[in-house]
Amino acid sequence: MNALKMKEPKAQQNKVISNLDSLAKLMDSQFQIPSTKIRFGLDALIGLIPGVGDFAGFVVSGYMIVVLASNGASGFVIARISLNILIDAIIGSIPFLGDIFDLAFKANERNMKLVHEHYKEGRHQGGAWKVVLPVLFFLFLLIIGIAWIAYSMVMWLLHFIF
Repeated sequence: MNALKMKEPKAQQNKVISNLDSLAKLMDSQFQIPSTKIRFGLDALIGLIPGVGDFAGFVVSGYMIVVLASNGASGFVIARISLNILIDAIIGSIPFLGDIFDLAFKANERNMKLVHEHYKEGRHQGGAWKVVLPVLFFLFLLIIGIAWIAYSMVMWLLHFIF
């Protein structure tokens, strides 16, 4: 009886991972351009719809995070997955370049690789801070850079007008 209880969570976990694998494949590589090795999924297709497509891909990725978090994924894995989703959302929202990026980056499949490494190989254990702190530092530098560019543009405009 005790052995059966120990196997149930593992079987459930394998089912969850299998379902997420199927979802990741559907989103990133379900289809192939004939006579090429280029694969794409619904993420690339719906990403062609400005605004709506990128948001829909973001929602699917968010769903994956919720499922993984409720199934015991470590903070480190959740942080790495979130970073991949953030990169995909930001660059994927750039017209035309973002569509090409979606074909190459395949965030959902990258995330599933992390999931397999975590659950099957025991990698990526621990807290999220070793991912979150560098990202926060980068975002801080990015905000400073954007503020400096905005200030420079305003000063140039004021100098040009007066």
